[in-house]
Amino acid sequence: MTRIAVIGGGPGGLYASILLKKADPAREVRVFERNAVDDTFGFGVVFSQETLDNLAAADAESFSRIERLWRRWSAMDVTINDVTERSDGHAFAALARKELLAVLAERASELGVELDHRTSAPPVPELQREYDLVIASDGINSGTRETLATEFGTTTVLRPFPYAWFGTDRPVECFTFVFVDTPYGRFWAHIYPYNDTHSTFLVETDPETWRRAGLDDFAASPRHPGQSDERSMRFCEEIFADYLDGHRLVGNNSGWLTFRDVSNQRWVTGNVVLIGDAAHTAHFSIGSGTKQALEDAIALADAVAEGHGIPDALERYETERRPIAASLRRSAMTSLEWFESIDRYAHLPPQQFVFQLLTRSQRITYDNLRLRDAGYAQRVDDWFNTDQLERGNVAEAGTPPMFYPFRLRGMHLKNRIVVSPMAQYSAVDGMPTDWHLVHLGSRAVGGAGLVLTEMTCVSPEGRITPGCPGIWNDEQAATWRGIVDFVHENTTAKIGLQIGHAGAKAATKVGWEGNDVPLEEGAWPIVAASPRPYRPDSQVPHELTRAEIAEIVDQHVVSARYADGAGFDMVELHFAHGYLVSGFLSPLSNRRSDEYGGSLENRSRLAREIVSAVRAAWPDDKPLSARISATDWVDGGITGDDAVQVSRWLAELGVDIIDVSTGQTSVDAAPAYGRLYQTPYSDQIRQETGIPTMTVGAVSSIDDVNTILVAGRADLCLLARPHLIDPYWTMNAALDVQWDDDSVPPQYLSGLTARRRAQVAR
Repeated sequence: MTRIAVIGGGPGGLYASILLKKADPAREVRVFERNAVDDTFGFGVVFSQETLDNLAAADAESFSRIERLWRRWSAMDVTINDVTERSDGHAFAALARKELLAVLAERASELGVELDHRTSAPPVPELQREYDLVIASDGINSGTRETLATEFGTTTVLRPFPYAWFGTDRPVECFTFVFVDTPYGRFWAHIYPYNDTHSTFLVETDPETWRRAGLDDFAASPRHPGQSDERSMRFCEEIFADYLDGHRLVGNNSGWLTFRDVSNQRWVTGNVVLIGDAAHTAHFSIGSGTKQALEDAIALADAVAEGHGIPDALERYETERRPIAASLRRSAMTSLEWFESIDRYAHLPPQQFVFQLLTRSQRITYDNLRLRDAGYAQRVDDWFNTDQLERGNVAEAGTPPMFYPFRLRGMHLKNRIVVSPMAQYSAVDGMPTDWHLVHLGSRAVGGAGLVLTEMTCVSPEGRITPGCPGIWNDEQAATWRGIVDFVHENTTAKIGLQIGHAGAKAATKVGWEGNDVPLEEGAWPIVAASPRPYRPDSQVPHELTRAEIAEIVDQHVVSARYADGAGFDMVELHFAHGYLVSGFLSPLSNRRSDEYGGSLENRSRLAREIVSAVRAAWPDDKPLSARISATDWVDGGITGDDAVQVSRWLAELGVDIIDVSTGQTSVDAAPAYGRLYQTPYSDQIRQETGIPTMTVGAVSSIDDVNTILVAGRADLCLLARPHLIDPYWTMNAALDVQWDDDSVPPQYLSGLTARRRAQVAR
């Protein structure tokens, strides 16, 4: 007989006991819970439709009982600046946490689970000896996890924003966000009903506002166990008085907390397994704590049911469940960071603020909102059209966001799609070839508003690889002129030249022979801010002198003049990805002690000198862009705040748009890869500086682009890999959204007709 101990009688622990006992009644399943069965902390718990479906499939009996207690709704209200916007179609359900626990405890008892309430679990080593499986579902403050912290590889980070859980007797229709401005700063409430008369009311603010309001003094006052912070509760009643409309807040051990971000390298050690908040936390702004605990329980029970023994089951559980939990965790962290950066959105019109809020975690998108609530989506489109008209980007009502025009100085783009710079390694001695003509020309024909070349080097020594193009002599410029002329004469796209110097990443093999692998033969001497190799096996660069720095600045000017003569519409300066200027910007690679090293201002000096010199040589009616790495993804490296300041300095000197990338500056980087993982940095720079931005990195769909543009996270979207496999990505996108693009070359019109016929046939 298998013996199973469950530490913690919360929703996850009880549900795990139900499923495991139900699957095999012969099992001994025992739950240890230090509180009484009718004790509970908190108010309501909320679930999405996906979670409800999972619960129904896992145990229909408990689901049927819980279902009778649900308070269901589908709308979401957001109130800010006295404007309330409703988005429908979200499908939530909630109930009182106390009622959920009662149903689960009743069901577990019926199945024969031993429920030991008011009983602390025995020491973990004792449980490990006496039971075949020990499930630690003892929550965010898990004693089991703390006991075995080394084995689990536990990391706990306290986030800075204070929040407090309350309830209210005000009837609430649906999930609601209310933002209020006070003399101390902004407060906001996350509110959702859990029955017809009561709702959860969570208040949050930033640390500075919290202290200015004197709430730190309230929080420091001693309270008896279980007692709420009455003074804070009364304060919150006052600031949310208009919304509460005479109703009260109620407490349940309520006081100020900060979110604990818990993660574990491993969820299993021996026969002990973590589930729920003991294993991983996700911010309350996406309502995920109880959801994750229940779904962990389902996954664990399914793994045990496979019947290959406890060790195999625990390995299977973690292998299958961890990626799902990690995805939700990424979304939750993105949502948390949005709220922690809320001041940067204070200036937005209410319509855009609400859209930003709804799409903050990237789990809800422009298309998704249209499917949920066509009326809300139409209001968003109407607002976007009005906003763009006021900015001079004129388009017909009903134009998809990605097909709105955009203007930078004298350059007018027909849409918001940019072919990102992509290294082709197909030049010969710095000369572009027919490959570049076809590569760039075909993508211009394919409908993008702007096509950018790969980094085109300002000197032979500045090349990344022997296959990289340059623009340091007349012959190269003349060849580029032919490519530019093709684009201008045969398409309505604009074309920009990205120029730069590879610095410490120069003299490497072409990409398909290995990333940043140093040349074994034919290498040339390389230079950088400091004599620090990029990789352990890289060449050690020469530290540039002041005179050599001045020469490189001049090389950028020469290349910009050649670019103008070749007819390019825009020049982009490559200050990212660990190349020369990026190497100066990052404290990881710049260890200089002169005026080019040390402070951020000094480290940005080379970038600022290049911008000043190039802007003076580049025509006033042509825009200038700069690509930066907005973070090094390494502790002690460039941060988003640094990128904001650098962007301000560059814009003051004449940069018109910032191309926001990240990383590739250190072999120690640990990027937080995921959907649109670099876009938050573009959003930060655009919101905090007002400078137009381009976003790049994992942007791949029409929906991605439209969501980014309407939210105001960028002005242009760069797509790289999608354009490698589909040069006509934008043309096909127009067909997919049934948008008539009158810029399609006449040679291809019959192809459009064929695609339309195929769509109708389907």
